Amino acid sequence: MRVFATKEFARFARKERIGTSQLCEAVYRAGSGLIDADLGGGVIKQRVARPGQGRSGGYRTIIAFRSGDLSIFMYGFAKNSKANLSDDELEVYRRLATVFLEADAEVVQRLIDTGELKEVECDGQEGA
Repeated sequence: MRVFATKEFARFARKERIGTSQLCEAVYRAGSGLIDADLGGGVIKQRVARPGQGRSGGYRTIIAFRSGDLSIFMYGFAKNSKANLSDDELEVYRRLATVFLEADAEVVQRLIDTGELKEVECDGQEGA
């Protein structure tokens, strides 16, 4: 499975010190059927632990997800700073997920080349 982060999500993860292993573990759990919330339209919400803590008080990530194939981290937030997505926000992420999940390899490569997507290397980790 290929795992990516949008430029904005990568910035959030870097700022919050969320490591690759935490992202890969979230995708691994989702691929194993352990999805925290299926938001419809190819969008899932997965919890990610704060460094040195558990998942319940950590971060929430919004992921465009196609099992066994592709995961793109689109948005992240701390549970203590935001309760949930608004209906309007959710609709935006569903539309964005549709674009990402329907993109062919050429489009994905172009997004990587322009810096809009960054590949999350999960090879050999318990994440992909």
